[in-house]
Amino acid sequence: MRFTADRVCIVMMSAVGDAVHVLPVLHSLKRANPACKITWVLQPGPAMLVKGHPLVDEIILFDRTKGVRGFLDVRDQLKSHRFDLCIQLQVYFKANIVASFVKAPVKLGFDFARARDLNWLFTSHRIPPHAMQHVQDQYLEFCEYLGAPTTPVTWGLGPWNDQERSWQREFYSKIERPAVPIVVATSKAQKDWLPERWAEVCDALYADFGLQPVLVGGKSEREVNAERVIMEKTSHKPISALGNGGLRGLVGIFDGAALVISPDTGPLHISVALDRPVVSLIGYSNPKRVGPYRKFQDLMIDVYGEPGEDYPISMENRPDRMPRIKVADVLEKVEVWRNAYEGKH
Repeated sequence: MRFTADRVCIVMMSAVGDAVHVLPVLHSLKRANPACKITWVLQPGPAMLVKGHPLVDEIILFDRTKGVRGFLDVRDQLKSHRFDLCIQLQVYFKANIVASFVKAPVKLGFDFARARDLNWLFTSHRIPPHAMQHVQDQYLEFCEYLGAPTTPVTWGLGPWNDQERSWQREFYSKIERPAVPIVVATSKAQKDWLPERWAEVCDALYADFGLQPVLVGGKSEREVNAERVIMEKTSHKPISALGNGGLRGLVGIFDGAALVISPDTGPLHISVALDRPVVSLIGYSNPKRVGPYRKFQDLMIDVYGEPGEDYPISMENRPDRMPRIKVADVLEKVEVWRNAYEGKH
C-alpha cells in the first residue's frame, strides 16, 4: 500500500516506552507525506511526554480512570473527526473499543497471529505476518506496509523550546560533576532492583568514578521507599529529583546526563531516543523484544536468560530474576561506559 493519507489517527494509548516507540512512526509518515495531519489517542501519562512534539498535530486524551465515562469522552471528541487512516498499534480490548469510535475507511492493525483480544475484528487491513521482533521494529512494520520510509529511525524527543532549555540549565547549574540519573523503580515490582544495591552503586559512582548520582522517577510508594533506603544507606548522598519536572523534566535531565542507569521501563527508551548511553538492567522481560534499540547493547545487563542460553524473542516474562544482578555487574558496565563512551556523547 502506498501512503497517501492526509488525516491519520494513531491508537496507542498507554505506556511511556510504547509512546517513545511510536515517535519514529510519526517521522516515517511525515517523510512520506509532509502534509499529513496526525491525531494521537493517548492516556494522560504518556501524553505529558509527547505534548508539544512538532509532528503531533492533535492529542485526544483517554482517561481510563474514569471507567465508562472515559470511553464516552473519547467517543465525543472523535465524533467530529474524519480520517483517511487509523493505525491501531495497541491490541488490548480497550484500544479496540476506542478504535471503533474512529471514522476511517482504512483501519490498519496487526496480522491475525499477533492480534489479541479480537483485535482483528476492529481492523479493515492488516500488516503481513512476521516473526516476533523488537517492539520498535514491529511498529515500523506498519510504515513498511504503507510504503513510508523507515530510515533513519528518528525520535525527536529532546527539549523543544526555550522554556524547557531554561529549566534544564537551571537544574544542572547546581551540579558540579557529570550527572548519572538512576531510575530507582518501575511500574512493576518484578522489574525493580534492590534499593540497597542502588545505594552501593551511588557511593561507587561518586567516590570511584567522580560522577553525581541523581535519583529520578515519580512519587509512587515504591519509588519513595527506594529513595528513603538509598538516602539512609549512602555515604555520599545522591541528588533526588523524584517528581521533578514530570516526564518533560526527565527528558531534560537525561539530555544533559553523562550516563543513565535504568531497569526495563519507559525512561530506558527515552535515554536511547536521546542517544544518551544507558546501563540497562533487564531480567523480567525479554531484552530482545524490549531492550535498548540498536544502541548500548554493550552496556546491557541481561539476567533474563541463563548463561549461554540462546533464548528466542517472546512475550514470556521471567519473574524473580532481578536479584541476580550484583552491584559489581553494574559497576563493570559503568567501567565499559568510561572506556567506550565518556566524553563522546
